[in-house]
Amino acid sequence: MTWTREGLAARVAAEFSDGQYVNLGIGMPTLIPNYLPAGVRISAAGDLANWMVPGRMVKGMGGAMELVHGALRVIATMAHTARDGSPKVVARCTLPLAGVGCVHRIITDLAVIDVCDEGLRLVETAPGVGVDEVRAKTEPPLLVATDGRHA
Repeated sequence: MTWTREGLAARVAAEFSDGQYVNLGIGMPTLIPNYLPAGVRISAAGDLANWMVPGRMVKGMGGAMELVHGALRVIATMAHTARDGSPKVVARCTLPLAGVGCVHRIITDLAVIDVCDEGLRLVETAPGVGVDEVRAKTEPPLLVATDGRHA
């Protein structure tokens, strides 16, 4: 079992606190505002998509480099595996990189993983998902507490 799109949106929404500025991107992340905890207001998608450059407004200037530069916390949300079943959480990215070493937390349909100095730490699994399944579908090794807890 995994988190559904709605369950994943609700899990990500639980990360936010009142008054944060967030960029939710397109697609599934647009569901996140539907699941914000009571009393939490965020400035979300669209607000950060238009940037003021002295003398003019630039529509859609964003992009990963501009969005992660100076961010206090970056959370990547995605499916844990590609359509062919291959891991999307990999040891080394083969795609062009815009912001290297800027992600703090990865939330997928299977798990919540923190990026720390020691590597990747499994924080939580989706309901019905075991540690072994997450390990099998994650390329780099995962740190897991020896007492069986994920936090």
